[in-house]
Amino acid sequence: MGASIIGQENIIEKIVMVLLADGNLLLEGLPGLAKTRAITSLSKNLDAGLSRIQFTPDLLPSDITGTEVYQPETEEKFIFQAGPVFNNLILADEINRAPAKVQAALLEAMQERQVTVAGKTHELPDLFMVMATQNPIEQEGTYPLPEAQMDRFLMHVVVDYPDTESEKKVLRLVRGEETSAGQKPAKAKAIPKKVIFQAREEINKVHVSENIEQYIVDLINATRFPENYSEQLDTWIDYGASPRGSLALEKCGRVNAWMKGTDFVSPDDIRSVAHDVLRHRIVPSYEANADGIGKKQIIDELLKLVAVA
Repeated sequence: MGASIIGQENIIEKIVMVLLADGNLLLEGLPGLAKTRAITSLSKNLDAGLSRIQFTPDLLPSDITGTEVYQPETEEKFIFQAGPVFNNLILADEINRAPAKVQAALLEAMQERQVTVAGKTHELPDLFMVMATQNPIEQEGTYPLPEAQMDRFLMHVVVDYPDTESEKKVLRLVRGEETSAGQKPAKAKAIPKKVIFQAREEINKVHVSENIEQYIVDLINATRFPENYSEQLDTWIDYGASPRGSLALEKCGRVNAWMKGTDFVSPDDIRSVAHDVLRHRIVPSYEANADGIGKKQIIDELLKLVAVA
């Protein structure tokens, strides 16, 4: 993936982390920052199918989940025709362009790992991951995800511009691809899905000490009761993280430790994932927004104030 996505190592790391954690990812960034290319590159290197859903204002829930089709010549008159959500990797492109009922249909599938159509429940694949993208600058004709629904995403990653050296490498990469158009490059062997399941089993064995559990709970409690930590933090936060935040911190901390090659979770593993795990689970106050205090600054303050037990 790193060979085809230059200057966005953070995206690659977080996509792999969410895949190993059996979660879903929300990517927010300006157009052209390789968000779509990243998930496409993952599907090429992994032996898994990919469905790309372009969200538009006229999209219907059945366009995602599928619908019952009338077949008069068959014994069962109605046959379920599966929608694009029945795949291993789902790219929900510009999710904030579709109305709430369409977003809800996808988010239900993310949470329950199943779809119910006409009273029948249909299971989704074992390897199932949604990567949704949204554009932060366009507001007209968009339907922002409610805070409660964003909680279904394991991580919310903000994508920034690459540095100048990386951008020069991007120019050379694209020029090389255009020059060799029509010539099929040697295709690398795709990683089988069973490798992901084996990795998840190993990650589940990574040790989490009682001190780390207490640290995770204290961080989440600090978002709910900021007045116990500082008066300033209290004025910045309106609503804190749900128990999903604790579960996500613990899971991502274990994945981070495993990716580093250690068999136990350290405080640094929790701190390294805290921003992406908590960014969409904290609702800043009016005062914070008025003073230009962003979520990054709020989470930085949380990590500074909450001590390891």
